Amino acid sequence: MATLEEHRSPSATSEDARALQAVRDLSPAHLERLLGQALNGVGPALAPIPDGTPDARAQALLSAMRPSSLRTPEGVVPLDGGVPVGPDAAVVITTSGSTGVPKGVELSATALLASARASVARIGAAPGDTWLCVLPAGHISGIQVMVRALVCGTEAVHVPFEVDLVLETARALRPHVSLVPTQLRRLLAAGADLSTFGAILLGGAAAEPSLLASARAAGGRVVTTYGMSETCGGCVYDGVPLDGVDLRIESAEPGAPGRVLISGPTLLTTYRMPPGTEAAPDALTDDASERRWLRTNDLGRLDPQGRLHVLGRMDEVVNTGGHKVVPDQVNALVNEHPKVAESVVVGRPDPEWGERVCAVVVPTDPTDPPCLEELRSHVRESLPSYAAPRELELRAALPMLASGKPDLVALRRPAS
Repeated sequence: MATLEEHRSPSATSEDARALQAVRDLSPAHLERLLGQALNGVGPALAPIPDGTPDARAQALLSAMRPSSLRTPEGVVPLDGGVPVGPDAAVVITTSGSTGVPKGVELSATALLASARASVARIGAAPGDTWLCVLPAGHISGIQVMVRALVCGTEAVHVPFEVDLVLETARALRPHVSLVPTQLRRLLAAGADLSTFGAILLGGAAAEPSLLASARAAGGRVVTTYGMSETCGGCVYDGVPLDGVDLRIESAEPGAPGRVLISGPTLLTTYRMPPGTEAAPDALTDDASERRWLRTNDLGRLDPQGRLHVLGRMDEVVNTGGHKVVPDQVNALVNEHPKVAESVVVGRPDPEWGERVCAVVVPTDPTDPPCLEELRSHVRESLPSYAAPRELELRAALPMLASGKPDLVALRRPAS
């Protein structure tokens, strides 16, 4: 297989803007081929429309992102009103804030490759190593698996996340893999020998210590990752930034938790906004040395060793009776309870308290679920009483987004 550099075209260094092509319903292998071309400056930049996107939502994304063409399995259709992207742009990832208005995260080939190379170096992946992709190919998580494979001189192996199939593939290939916590839990529930994988990059949501301990006891070489579309995916591994990435905590008091700021070569180029809208003016800021920083919406702290601990989303902090509660801190404790298989803690409107802390739980044994007082008592052993859940909702399964993350919008609504 030819390397990325061997495929590089003179157009990769052109100062001319590049066309943007939306892609929909392509096989992961087809998308990977197009991604390799985009990274090398051959063909247009790509705007993947995630699989399963309803037609109305897909049309809204096309209107917002203004690509010049749409590629589907049936071929390429030109679109009116296309607006080009930057000369080094390779991918535009669509994402939505709390308002639901779609926006694009423009990622350059330089940033994507810097991220993949730093990732490969951190875990010690070698040329020719296999990467298994069980995450959606149209999301940044799946795209970065493909870029890491390209950096290793291979192509990703794509399989749907079916436990038996994933384990069979792992035994045959011993691949590196990226997972979200729910997938890891399902492998453990099946009694998987995780030593059949190379590195297991775990991200997309907070992983409780008990899950990490169980995975490592099962032979897994688990590396926790933190990042987002704007940073080309994971840019902090086990609390330590990848080479070239810097962190800062924006806090009123030295050493106190605050907003996480990120700088380095993996940052997005710019936001691509729908006509008539603008990105938050302070999302990307420059310091005195004109270095670019991304002001995330995450709350975190640095420990004495300089490792990052992400406490949760700043916009997900629950204000209950005047007290601020970080849901991820509560959820880590709820997940420790032996009667809890999976859980998410959210805030829900409350007429008396403003918001109440609610634990949505999948019980380990549906015939013997935890009761609210059991969970409250367990949480109160480590956190103040106001942080203990005031509501417990039992579910057979948690609603998930296509990216593998819990659907927090759905979870904030009481079950009907």
